[in-house]
Amino acid sequence: MSTTPSQPVAEESQRERRQTIVNDFSIQVATPNGSGSQSSNNVLMRSIFQMGIPVSGKNLFPSNIQGLPTWFTIRVSKDGYVGRKKEIDILIAMNPQTAREDVENLEPNQVVIYDEPLKLAKIRDDLTFYPVPFTDLAGQVISNVKLKKLVANMVYVGSAAELFGIDMEQVEAAIGKWFEGKPKAVDFNVKAARLGAEYVRDNLEKRDPYQVKSMNATQGKIIIDGNAAAALGCLFAGATVMTWYPITPSSSLCETLIDYLNKYRLDKDGKATFAVIQAEDELAAVGMAIGAGWAGARSMTSTSGPGISLMSEFVGLAYFAEVPCVIFDVQRVGPSTGLPTRTSQGDVSSLYYLSHGDTKHLVLFPASMAECFDFAGRSFDLAERFQQPVFVASDLDLGMNNWMADPFDYPDKPYDRGKVLTAEDLDKVEQFARYRDVDGDGIAYRTLPGNDNPRGAFFTRGSGRNEQARYSERPEDYINQLERLARKHRTARKYVPQPLLEEPEGAQIGIIAYGSTDVAMPECRDQLRQEAGVETAYYRIRALPLCDDLRDFVERYRDIYVVEQNRDGQMADIIRLEVGENSPKVHKIVHFNGLPIDARFISDAILEREKSVGN
Repeated sequence: MSTTPSQPVAEESQRERRQTIVNDFSIQVATPNGSGSQSSNNVLMRSIFQMGIPVSGKNLFPSNIQGLPTWFTIRVSKDGYVGRKKEIDILIAMNPQTAREDVENLEPNQVVIYDEPLKLAKIRDDLTFYPVPFTDLAGQVISNVKLKKLVANMVYVGSAAELFGIDMEQVEAAIGKWFEGKPKAVDFNVKAARLGAEYVRDNLEKRDPYQVKSMNATQGKIIIDGNAAAALGCLFAGATVMTWYPITPSSSLCETLIDYLNKYRLDKDGKATFAVIQAEDELAAVGMAIGAGWAGARSMTSTSGPGISLMSEFVGLAYFAEVPCVIFDVQRVGPSTGLPTRTSQGDVSSLYYLSHGDTKHLVLFPASMAECFDFAGRSFDLAERFQQPVFVASDLDLGMNNWMADPFDYPDKPYDRGKVLTAEDLDKVEQFARYRDVDGDGIAYRTLPGNDNPRGAFFTRGSGRNEQARYSERPEDYINQLERLARKHRTARKYVPQPLLEEPEGAQIGIIAYGSTDVAMPECRDQLRQEAGVETAYYRIRALPLCDDLRDFVERYRDIYVVEQNRDGQMADIIRLEVGENSPKVHKIVHFNGLPIDARFISDAILEREKSVGN
């Protein structure tokens, strides 16, 4: 490499930069929305993954379609931490609109790779700048103005590869995978990446500490997003009816499932054995799903918070009429339409209590790609076992970002269709009463349309009724029904995914989290242990209703910190109701700025409170 344009760098900073940092840094790429950077960012991330290094990527994009700023962050971690890292170590500045602010927000001694015409090196003298003429280099690959902008993105991939030691063979393999079946696109982008690498090699001197070296920590793993994993889970779970209305960030779940259904759910004559309906709104979508569930199909819909609000009345009907269906809620920031492309866990309370009256639902909280797949399947079993809507509460961070994952296990259990009486079953029972608690678990037996035994007929109604499903406003009948529904809810505690516990010796405080917050917990707990000598126990909630052992967990520890991504600490409030006299032990750690939570935020918040109370 030749000498780069020099920048004054403090002597102390120079010493720090000589200490090589291998496989432990973050990259942020700043581009205008709609500039086609998705391809290059994913190629950059996948190239590092293919070198065996744990990596995660997050796309932070605006809700408006064209021109506004987009950031893509890549976390490279030899220790396997895949949560968001708040600090940016390397900035690739491609967006003139945000370049100055992006640079000004960096901590000292960090690295900036930028489009040369932006002249960012004038802004600060405590950073390492690498100017690269991205657009000019892209012009050597292709003359078309529009395509040149796209190809320029791949130039920064090549430049970063040369600077940090990313294997160019892996870069080219990743380009081939991303543009599979498009040989011209592969050719253009490989040339662009090579030009970027050559420019760095011939014109710049490496002056930063960051370096990538091959590991063996990703062998056998895949990269997938949560919505695709959930769609695959629905396919394996036997979903045959999907109704939906598009809404960010849930749309890709249905779009992916449609692709799977069209490929794998055809009969021998090529005819579809499924139904997909794009409804006029979310209320219609869930109504159709409930109707299909009543008829015996495994039916589902997906939406986000605003759609959940619209579905409220129909969900209440299905709860009281006891009709199964599955509803995926890929949460985003609210209230109202909020920030539709930002992540949140703000729908917890509304999902648990959605609709009118004394209503409580089953809610599953996946925290990984494996659980997005697995909980999709389990939600259909639970919906049929308990004959009611079941929610799967993912969020934008899980649903739309790419994550490393182990390949999913092939389901090895038959579907649980619950308490369904066939025509032959009805001949064996003394009397069929649709809403009678025969077994004492609150779950009544049902029959399905098409059952030709006349003893199995009943009238499905959302109004007052008795055990025989006959209309009734008698107080004792209504009390009997609501108490049975509450009993059924308590039974569900043993059927929903059970919590996961880690209780190391010496821990005096406990942490409770759920969903995508979990990805930051291993790093947070390591920080508390290594930096402050604080050992912690950990309890990960995976479903509502809460399980019986929660009370014992809270009882065992001096203080409990509930970490979640909403303003009011919605899960903490539910826990406080559950643990009664121990509720003063429960403290809220809340994060609600729309960005995925990071480990440092949690550990700092816990240590601050511990210090403030003298622990």
